[in-house]
Amino acid sequence: MTSRKLGLALALALAASSVLAQPPASKKALIDKIVALQQQGLADGLAASLVQGPLPQLMQAGRAALQQVPAEKREATAKAMDTELKKFVEENVPYLKDKISKAVPNTASALLDERFNEDELKQILAWAESPVSQKFGMASMELQKAVAQKVMTEAGPTLEGRLKTLQANLAKQLGLQSQAAPAKPAAPAATAPKKQ
Repeated sequence: MTSRKLGLALALALAASSVLAQPPASKKALIDKIVALQQQGLADGLAASLVQGPLPQLMQAGRAALQQVPAEKREATAKAMDTELKKFVEENVPYLKDKISKAVPNTASALLDERFNEDELKQILAWAESPVSQKFGMASMELQKAVAQKVMTEAGPTLEGRLKTLQANLAKQLGLQSQAAPAKPAAPAATAPKKQ
């Protein structure tokens, strides 16, 4: 789901719920409500994207190397490789979702507090078609980048180590020695924030 669609869905859900209940009065309460509603979808999509980002290159190399395996062993080797890839995704998506879930509240709250005033936050919650909703959609993309940077700064070395293990396991399945440099996790487009 794109950030714009996520923002639109969020705004529609919030608009419907605001008919039944009065929106929170303070800016902090508005921000907390937006963050809580956005957090799960952001964690799910971003974790999957970060984990699966380096896999196509690894899979392409594996398919090429599979051609070097004797024909009678290719099918079993391909299945073993698929098992390793699925295992990698199943183990690392929850790991990153946890890291993202911990990074979102402070990162999102700061971004929303900086970018939107209390009246704009009320409009986000009430009216999905407004220009403020479009502004929120753009801020959501920046939020995703900011969270990705923060998580990859912390989780990148662990994920890189796990990718090396996956690469070694795939090479073992192929009966090859690990010759190539290990695949690195996909880094966010922007540079990581400087530590103070």
